[in-house]
Amino acid sequence: MAGSAVNVDRERLIETASRLVGVPSFTGDEEAAARLMVELFESLDLQVQWQQVEEGRANALGTWPGAGGGKSLMFNGHLDTSYSGREPWLRSVPGFQPQAFEQDGRLYGLGISNMKGAVACYVEAVRALQDAGVQLRGDVLIAAVCGEIEKTQQGAEQGAQYRGYAAGTRYLVSHGGVADMCLLGEPTEGKVVLGHFGALWLRIRVHGDFIHTAFSEGRRDRNSILRAREVLDAVLEWIPAWEDDPANAYR
Repeated sequence: MAGSAVNVDRERLIETASRLVGVPSFTGDEEAAARLMVELFESLDLQVQWQQVEEGRANALGTWPGAGGGKSLMFNGHLDTSYSGREPWLRSVPGFQPQAFEQDGRLYGLGISNMKGAVACYVEAVRALQDAGVQLRGDVLIAAVCGEIEKTQQGAEQGAQYRGYAAGTRYLVSHGGVADMCLLGEPTEGKVVLGHFGALWLRIRVHGDFIHTAFSEGRRDRNSILRAREVLDAVLEWIPAWEDDPANAYR
């Protein structure tokens, strides 16, 4: 059902995005940000579902019910950030701190592009539609999830801070968070894409002789570094063929 003109409130959007940036949510510690999302959902009178993925980590799902007879649409976005801002090389970089600021018409802050800015846009989109009196037939869902950043448990690197790679979304869809369609505001250089490539974490061990360099003459074929080069060359040779396969295209 149509309403009046739909207008995005720029200042309100900036405020929402700034609040999200202001809540640190490094991978493995996203619960505080999820609680902020619940607060935002409640301000929109959305139906709220809290999903406790594990200790200190949660998904927040808000649903704006439709009038009926339409398809449901989910906006999905992750709350975890690639960095904490406490890394030695980032401590003096303002744009990588959990404090938003405007400069030259742009908003900066930890996680703003990947992807707290998009999550704030989801909230503003629903609010703008509500303000305009628009009533959709299908449900609109906003899923704010934990654990998306490209991290995985491997070897000594164990714990929640390494449980990324869609850990939150996998939990979401297996616990009732589903829709007919889903849109993700991931940073894709402004391109509309149908999907994204994934990743497979591997550990490759290459063995060689442990010897002093003075005795390495004639034994180069048993050098583990040179053997590793053979593996790398094979991978680099394989990549173009994989990218050219239409089944692997994400553009």
